[in-house]
Amino acid sequence: MEILPSFETQLSLFIFCFFAFCALLQLIYIFYFFSRLAFSSFKKKNIQNPTTPPVSIIIAARNDSDNLFANLPLILEQDYPNFEVIVVNHQSIDESYHIINAYKMQYPHLRMIEVERSKHIGIGKKLPLTLGIKSALYEHLVFTDADCQPNSNLWLKGMVDGFANENQIVLGYGPYREEEGFLNKVIRFDTIFIAMNYFSFALAKIPYMGVGRNLAYTKTAFKSVSGFKSHYAISSGDDDLFIQEATQLNNYNIQLNPETYCYSTPKNTWKSWIAQKSRHYSTAGKYQVIKKALLGIYPLTLILLWFSFVILLLDTEYTIFTSSIFTGVITVKWIIQGRCFTKLKGKNFIAFFPFFELFYAILLPVLYYTSEKPRISKWK
Repeated sequence: MEILPSFETQLSLFIFCFFAFCALLQLIYIFYFFSRLAFSSFKKKNIQNPTTPPVSIIIAARNDSDNLFANLPLILEQDYPNFEVIVVNHQSIDESYHIINAYKMQYPHLRMIEVERSKHIGIGKKLPLTLGIKSALYEHLVFTDADCQPNSNLWLKGMVDGFANENQIVLGYGPYREEEGFLNKVIRFDTIFIAMNYFSFALAKIPYMGVGRNLAYTKTAFKSVSGFKSHYAISSGDDDLFIQEATQLNNYNIQLNPETYCYSTPKNTWKSWIAQKSRHYSTAGKYQVIKKALLGIYPLTLILLWFSFVILLLDTEYTIFTSSIFTGVITVKWIIQGRCFTKLKGKNFIAFFPFFELFYAILLPVLYYTSEKPRISKWK
């Protein structure tokens, strides 16, 4: 039995070369990007921060009375010597105003900025975030959302630890809670995969996003790019377009310590999750061409790798050779990306990771091309 195919037909040769090229690109991504996260190190416990500059925590909230009631104490009671919490109550019509005022009586380091309802004001996050930043007393800013719960009372200390060595931007992690149902698995896989991407790219000196529910930067970084001015008309972009503009070669850091995770409750219907994804997609057109290409090549070549592999299996002459290449690539991906998922609390996805990843790679373009991407999208 011959191991190497004879390449008797030109079509078979073309498909095999295409298959090999896709396999090579997959390995390049694995070793150049994802291995950086897989084999990175971080302190798991006992966060020690020798420098504790005063910090302003900023929360943009809209109709979040239940979330503010449940989560504000967890933020206000962080183990940190000097910080303030600013809640920008943005055109809310629920009980948010009264809940924040009630907490202000108990926590003197809590401040509120009230934005009254007006038909002339949009409902995106950039206005309340800008108001919060301008009113902040301190240079170092940490951002989260009203529906987020810090994983520990060391969350703030850990995020500020990322400012060490004169860094001005810190990218944190905001996973979703595990619940029952297939949709929850899809949302959590999506979140972990995105985090694996942006952490890996950041480690490769190609930062392109963070998550607004767990992000930190300085006023200096914000002012250096005139805030959100260049993309103010798009309601999204405060955590990706801003990062792309403000990050420089050595002015940012990532924070992987589980003590600093901020957990959120995921959407419970496909409609609401797709609407959320649509808001995120609204910024895609603003990405640099090189970053669009880098983010698109990986899922595209993954789908084509599987597709060309199945075609080659129909030719028995290619079975052993192509199966060996395919098995090798999938095994390497399984090991390295499995390590990434383990670090990001996605260990329960590892057993069937190749199939989850293929499903996800197919689902994303379907969502992108079928979802609405309005010029000015809604928030909350």
